[in-house]
Amino acid sequence: MPSASSGHQLVPHPLVCANCGTRQPAGPTAICPECVGPLEPLYPTDRIFPTREQISTRPQSLWRYREWLPFTGEPTLSLDSGCTPLVDAPALATRLGLGRVWLKNDAVSHPSLSFKDRVVAAAINAAVALGLDTVGCASTGNLANAVAAQAARAGLPAWIFIPHDLEVGKVVGTAIYGPHLVRVRGTYDDVNRLCAQLADRYGWGIVNLNLRSYYGEGSKTVAFEIAEQLGWRAPSAVVVPMAGGSLLTKIHKGFKEFREAGLVTGDAPRLFGAQAAGCAPIVNLVEQGGEQIEPVRPDTIARSIAIGSPADGLFAARAIRESGGWAAAATDAEIVAAIRLLAETSGIFAETAGGATVAATQALVKQGKLGAEDEVVLCITGNGLKTIEAVQGSLAESPVINARVKEVAALVGKVDPTKLATTRILDTQTLAGQSA
Repeated sequence: MPSASSGHQLVPHPLVCANCGTRQPAGPTAICPECVGPLEPLYPTDRIFPTREQISTRPQSLWRYREWLPFTGEPTLSLDSGCTPLVDAPALATRLGLGRVWLKNDAVSHPSLSFKDRVVAAAINAAVALGLDTVGCASTGNLANAVAAQAARAGLPAWIFIPHDLEVGKVVGTAIYGPHLVRVRGTYDDVNRLCAQLADRYGWGIVNLNLRSYYGEGSKTVAFEIAEQLGWRAPSAVVVPMAGGSLLTKIHKGFKEFREAGLVTGDAPRLFGAQAAGCAPIVNLVEQGGEQIEPVRPDTIARSIAIGSPADGLFAARAIRESGGWAAAATDAEIVAAIRLLAETSGIFAETAGGATVAATQALVKQGKLGAEDEVVLCITGNGLKTIEAVQGSLAESPVINARVKEVAALVGKVDPTKLATTRILDTQTLAGQSA
């Protein structure tokens, strides 16, 4: 197993229950033994935070924000994850009816093309520091990719459990790294229950279960990066896809921590959650104003966010309400259309969770929750090459021709000139937005 000792040894923080305040020593546990509430890292009260200038001189990775991550000392693994682009999308903003739109593009995250690289970077360092010799996860795909990739380069055995009917791209994108990959008949919730039992039986570091207290903190870096990339300010709103609900919850926490440290001034952003209509337990909770998640059975193409009993759903709903935001769900047809809209206006190909985010934003605009006065960041959490099945049936078949100019000329003659004009207008708007 890799050694965690190099220079200043990495030491995970102790834990504290978010509900009852019970404290626990650092360890592979995420559930309070007193009240069964969630355990969170207990940060030292005497932390010295860096200035904006000090942060700006650090390497381009999530570890540039290490004072807000749950360790003391220096990480030794996954040092290159994070710091993904924040892309201005003026053509998409026009189509959505918003003042300005940026895309936080974790579809190009290193090494496995989703935001899960951030949380796994935190979890795998925690696993090694805690002396665990095997890591694993329950996953709808993106987490499987991230754990397999990062365990492979760390030299750690990995046991990865996924629903049996996952998209081919995500299965291949996990298997290529050589983990112990197991397909389980059932939904993600079935897989998750199995992994909870395995963590206890074998003492493995299941990153999104017994290492969840450390794992989840990696998601805060999405908020940190957005703030820094916007010149140390917050947008007026952020739209986040929701599966278990942790990402939105941690983005809320991240903006709060940066404001408390004096690195960001002004109002915190309103947070909006997005889900698929075929699996929307958190959206249902927000719309009904309740305080208890009602589990659902997933039925959607957006498998990466298809968690019927979300572990952090209640906390996500609370964060949405506290921020003054809202939530919306999109049908599968709307998700497919939104994936295409995103690609055609921004050049970014997102998986189904990204389609849900864009489609939910359209719904939120129609509901009057977002408008022309808003500057909005849309979180694009995974790459579209992982879920090509979702869109391939919606695309026109490409013509096959001989290598002759006259055959191309015949195709050009069939093109609707109004579509060419629309393309030129969008290109002009994009260039104007980039030069503004």
